[in-house]
Amino acid sequence: MFSPPPTLHMLCGKIAAGKSTLAKRLASGSGTVLLAEDKWLNALFSNEMTSALDYVRCSSKLRSIMGSHVSSLLNAGISVVLDFPANTIETRSWMRSILEETSASHQLHVLCPPDDLCLQRLRERNARGDHPFAATEEQFRRFSKHFVPPSPAEGFNLVVHEEPN
Repeated sequence: MFSPPPTLHMLCGKIAAGKSTLAKRLASGSGTVLLAEDKWLNALFSNEMTSALDYVRCSSKLRSIMGSHVSSLLNAGISVVLDFPANTIETRSWMRSILEETSASHQLHVLCPPDDLCLQRLRERNARGDHPFAATEEQFRRFSKHFVPPSPAEGFNLVVHEEPN
């Protein structure tokens, strides 16, 4: 019996764009695993993460081990929703290197809500206290300066999620 190749789902969008919400929905299918950067960073490095530079350092450490793990899952026939922000060319290059180790298909989900909606969601998320990291508006703006939308030249299968009016 034919079974389709596993899929690597990647997510691109600013803080509070809805990446984790979409990731949970994508991972609800059978044979699919969700790997969420925020949960891993919180479990492994919560005491070390007090600045943007700490995030970059800890995230880099996590990616250094997670890439081969994701490749192994895909090669075992398991689809993966990688809830790591694919927001820079460097991060997407890392994700591309995972794909090169497999025969998996892929989708890069791009979430495009306006900044004011992201900030509203961020304030609501922080008020609920259900996220491991409570980013500030200033942190949102600082990280957003590094956001680079994917270009067709990067060769990803893009799925753009526009916000409804």
